[in-house]
Amino acid sequence: MTALPILQAASEQDCCEATGHPALNADEAKRKATVFKALADPNRLRLLSMVKAEPSGESCVCDLTEPLGLGQPTVSHHLKILVDAGLLHREKRGTWAYYSMVPGALDNVAGALAAL
Repeated sequence: MTALPILQAASEQDCCEATGHPALNADEAKRKATVFKALADPNRLRLLSMVKAEPSGESCVCDLTEPLGLGQPTVSHHLKILVDAGLLHREKRGTWAYYSMVPGALDNVAGALAAL
């Protein structure tokens, strides 16, 4: 039989040094995950692109249902998720809601990815 070698305990000198890059704390990770989850749906990405492409800078929910082929309640649900994630701004006018991009929101998303 061959004897197994005895392993020595690692010392502090054997460990890696800290990189100096702070990790995300739990709250930051939760906030960023909310945004990434909002962007992870194809219909929501299409909604963002439609609102962003609108020459007036805003879109009525009534104009967003037909291009997606979805009902108004479903589109409103997706828009609410985008608003809650801080990507869209909602303004109520009478019975309709108008949506516009939050200034700098997409730049913030790009920065969040680059900072990981």
